[in-house]
Amino acid sequence: MRPVTVDAGGIVLSGLLSEPPQTAPRAVIVALHGGGMNAGYFDGQAHPDVSLLAVGARLGYTVLALDRPGYGASADRLPAGQRLTAQAATVRRAVQAFTARHAPGAGTFLLAHSFGAKVALAAAADWDAPHLLGLDVSGCGRRLAVNTGLVDCHRVGSLRRLNWGPLGLYPPQTFWASQQVVAPMPVREVSTVTGWTRLSAAILPRVRVPVRLTFAEYETWWRHDDEEIADLTARLSAAPRVVVDHLPQAGHNISLGWAARAYHLKALAFAEECLADAQLTSR
Repeated sequence: MRPVTVDAGGIVLSGLLSEPPQTAPRAVIVALHGGGMNAGYFDGQAHPDVSLLAVGARLGYTVLALDRPGYGASADRLPAGQRLTAQAATVRRAVQAFTARHAPGAGTFLLAHSFGAKVALAAAADWDAPHLLGLDVSGCGRRLAVNTGLVDCHRVGSLRRLNWGPLGLYPPQTFWASQQVVAPMPVREVSTVTGWTRLSAAILPRVRVPVRLTFAEYETWWRHDDEEIADLTARLSAAPRVVVDHLPQAGHNISLGWAARAYHLKALAFAEECLADAQLTSR
């Protein structure tokens, strides 16, 4: 794993990169973190089992975890961040720039969490470059399950419960290590959160690749009851396949918990299925 920067049309995004040793990559996994985090979310340091970057490279993938616009290297230029559609455009440019300089394998697969999931879905909806294989999103529904006032809340106890769930779901060193992962959530990003129900109604029907949705057992930010899941999947009407998974013993920050390895392996298995579909179609 090493730090990298990518020029996304004049906006420099930082991130973390892992590549398979001594072999061409099967595909590129682009990972997008949630609000108030950074790319380190996908390289949890509390335990070797929780790093997506490590397991992805071992299984033959290049994994690029980006600091989204307003985080990392772009924070000084974009102190207020970007709204959702602007972020999606920046991410698309970053992926194009990265795959122009690195072996892309069979294509790109988006893996995203929470607010990053919204960005991934918006990016996929207007994807004009070829070889988007699919996307896997976690910690994101259509309708919030909490009062919208909590989105911009500074009550530590309330946010800890929403973001983490029971603390026993995480390796003991997680909350010491997470000091390097947590980052301020830009103002424009905060202001976009409550508009997602409206925005998603226009975005989701334009996603034309397979989608996998994961909800943690202790997900409390988003509604994920049967009725809500049915509405969400119905709106992904152009996606050739939609898979929904409920992950036991996991809180909202799935990729930092004990369940991270199970989640990452399931997500990469879905990427393999998308890869197989793409190869079959191209024959």
